[in-house]
Amino acid sequence: MNKSPLFSVIIPTYNRANYISNSIQSVINQSFKNWELIIVDDGSTDNTSKIIESFKDDRIKYIYQANSERSAARNNGIKHAKGDYICFLDSDDEYFPDIIENFYLFLQQKNFP
Repeated sequence: MNKSPLFSVIIPTYNRANYISNSIQSVINQSFKNWELIIVDDGSTDNTSKIIESFKDDRIKYIYQANSERSAARNNGIKHAKGDYICFLDSDDEYFPDIIENFYLFLQQKNFP
C-alpha cells in the first residue's frame, strides 16, 4: 500500500549548485520521516540538476521549469504536492533535524487531523 506523505517540503531553486546539497540533506536528516521533498528548478543554468539527481531517495521529486521566479516555482511545487501540509525551504537554507517533527507535534497538540 502506498501511503501519501504527511508533509510536502518544497524547495524552489535557481543556480544554487553550491548550496542545494545542504538543503536537501537537512530534509533527509529529519527525525520525522513521513515527508516528500519537491525541488522545483526554476531554469538553472549551472549544475544544480546534477547535484539534485545525485540524491537517491524515492521521496525526492525533481521538477524543471523555465525561469518564472520563485513564487511560480513554489506554486508549481504545491501543484505536485501530495502531502496534507506544505512546508517551504529556500535552496540556500537548512532545516534543524527535528523541525518537521515539531510541526507534527504542534498539529497533534492543536488536534489537527
